[in-house]
Amino acid sequence: MLVATGFSATAADDAIIVQSTTSTQNSGLLDAILPQFQDATGIAVHVVAVGTGQALRNARNGDGDVLLVHAKPAEEAFVAEGFGLPRRDVMYNDFVIVGPADDPAGVRAETDVVAALAKIAATEAAFASRGDDSGTHKAELRLWGETGTDVAAASGSWYRETGSGMGATLNAGVAMDAYVLTDRATWISFGNKGDHQVVLEGDPRLFNQYGVIVVNPERHPNVQAAEAQAFADWLTGPDGQAAIAAFKVEGTQLFYPNAAP
Repeated sequence: MLVATGFSATAADDAIIVQSTTSTQNSGLLDAILPQFQDATGIAVHVVAVGTGQALRNARNGDGDVLLVHAKPAEEAFVAEGFGLPRRDVMYNDFVIVGPADDPAGVRAETDVVAALAKIAATEAAFASRGDDSGTHKAELRLWGETGTDVAAASGSWYRETGSGMGATLNAGVAMDAYVLTDRATWISFGNKGDHQVVLEGDPRLFNQYGVIVVNPERHPNVQAAEAQAFADWLTGPDGQAAIAAFKVEGTQLFYPNAAP
């Protein structure tokens, strides 16, 4: 598997380009399951791992054959605008808030994520945001919106935007003793936790759904449509779903398959 860093790669006839997220890459999931797909089909996979917003923009430009991302409203808009074939659920996990062990905002006392974020804002405790239009960033902004906090006005003070992926943002958060909203899979796989801990989890609003979309070949004739469809079918079929369920880090399952039968 190749991880592409540019956004204008062209797949060979026996290969596809998957526009995916940093969380699927950083967690190790793609390294674990893509060789199984290639062995089963003979189709090579090249991955562009970026935030969901960037992945969708790349696919709109015809740079990619299939999407594996996690911002359902944006994915549904992509399909409605004619850029993608019907979207399918693949798997889910959840978001958590991690923070310094001394928990200066008292987040650990909360079970409600909106109340926890409101405490962070009220105390002006440092918070590191990806700020990159990723699926995680979209989810974070939605939750801030429920608190009534204007994080744009706080940008550069207690609210720090990294403009980076999840791993880089976690590194920044640990370095500045800041709270971070992260997907659980990346956090479990992250190797530089310092004294940071999960301080809030379990709120249903932290549910994190992933979907797969084949880029519409009628919009972009260069799309490897048959191969991309084979990937989507494998990912949502018994073998792909089993591969996702079997992927663990330190004995912990990171993603839970939930494709419709």
